[in-house]
Amino acid sequence: MPVSPRALFLDRDGVINVDRGYVCSPEQFELVDGIMDLCRHAVSLGYLLVVATNQAGIGRGYYTEADFLALTDWMCDAFRERGAPISKVYYCPFHPEFGVGVYRRESDCRKPAPGMILQAAREFGIDLHRSVLVGDKESDIMAGVAAGVGCNVLYWPKSGRAQPPAATLASQTATHLADVVQLLGDSQGT
Repeated sequence: MPVSPRALFLDRDGVINVDRGYVCSPEQFELVDGIMDLCRHAVSLGYLLVVATNQAGIGRGYYTEADFLALTDWMCDAFRERGAPISKVYYCPFHPEFGVGVYRRESDCRKPAPGMILQAAREFGIDLHRSVLVGDKESDIMAGVAAGVGCNVLYWPKSGRAQPPAATLASQTATHLADVVQLLGDSQGT
């Protein structure tokens, strides 16, 4: 009987790219130090790379879904060319308070709800218990916990941010993505 794949779930802004607030073009996109090493290592261990990202900038009217999808294609090409293919990017354009028009609504895909993670699990047959999530906000961690992800890492780089929240649902906190590389190596078992 084949073993279900495991995934490395990644938030985008703040984990994959530096969070500059509503990044919507390649010119604004700067990779977080260590993200490529982390992703290549995860792929070498058999993890699927899955991005789950709230994109309220679409809902607020700051950029369009077409802008987001063009940047996503560019990002996925860059990762594939560097040996870290992303299996799929899930995004939620809705915001219940600040969304404009059809984008102003509640959604079970908007983190902290687990909808994007659960959809990925269904589509790829992912074993969530053996998977890892890396996010830079407590809402990311809450989504991972609600979905049943086995290890939820709060990425909290020291530069420019206050201390991580004292009360977090995270399995652990990492100040460098290299810490997560080590974690993936330590959690190779079933």
